[in-house]
Order: sequence, then C-alpha cells, then structure tokens
Amino acid sequence: MIRLIKLLCVSITGLLLLYVSRFWIFAWWERPGLFGLKQLPPQGGLLQRWLRGTDFAPYELLIWFMAGFLILTWLQKLFDWLSKPA
Repeated sequence: MIRLIKLLCVSITGLLLLYVSRFWIFAWWERPGLFGLKQLPPQGGLLQRWLRGTDFAPYELLIWFMAGFLILTWLQKLFDWLSKPA
C-alpha cells in the first residue's frame, strides 16, 4: 500500500512538472483556466510565462530540466527519510 502511495505521489509530481513545461499537450479544462483562474491556462507552459521578459527566458528548457531533477531528487530523499528503519 505504501508503494502505491509513493507511486501516486511521484505520478502527480510528474504531471505537475509536465504542466509547468512547454510539453503539455492535454486540454482537460475550459478556456478561462482551471477553477476560473486565468493563471492556470489549459495549454500549460507556465515556466515560459514566468520567464517572459527576463534574461533567463532563453534558458527555459534548462531551468525546467534542472528544477524537475531537483524536485524528484528531493522527493526520493523524503521517501528514503520517511521509510528509514526505527
């Protein structure tokens, strides 16, 4: 059961990372945005919006990759810490 919870947590984290990236291809909600929030458009690409107009905009893909790697690494460390034998 614990393994299933961990798998679900990692899957949700992966979906969130995918939504933040430019690679989101799904349109699961209507045009105004999720729950009516314009900040959560159905086409994703939030990181690109956040970096628009900054000096970091050309490095969006690199930033997304590194952030995803760090987030998943911290999640693994959290799982290891929580499942440490007593």
